[in-house]
Amino acid sequence: MKKFHYFLLAIIVTVTGCQFQKPDDLKMITATDLNQIMHNEDIILVDVHTPEQQHIKGTDLFIPYNEIETYKAKLPRDKNIPIYLYCESGPMGNAAAKSLYKLGYRHLANLEGGANAWRKAGFDFE
Repeated sequence: MKKFHYFLLAIIVTVTGCQFQKPDDLKMITATDLNQIMHNEDIILVDVHTPEQQHIKGTDLFIPYNEIETYKAKLPRDKNIPIYLYCESGPMGNAAAKSLYKLGYRHLANLEGGANAWRKAGFDFE
């Protein structure tokens, strides 16, 4: 019976951990690179952290990583527009990217290290 419990626990950990793993086609971007892009281009920046946190200055949307489908009407209709994601440290951005990819968005980037990296780099928050 103990072996079954360990097996079940291993399956649960594997399944829940998978949603936070970086998708193969997701571009990771540094805080410095994102800051430069934000100054040179008009981008869509989405905070996906839950619970809601202090937003990076210039954030366009707040959509919890696990509610992408619910808020899809807030997303750009053009699925070729680049969308930049961030959370507090990175994993929720990975999960949000998987959901966005399933909706047809293909130009996705996640802030490596999330808002923590942004803060460490000395960039502004709202």
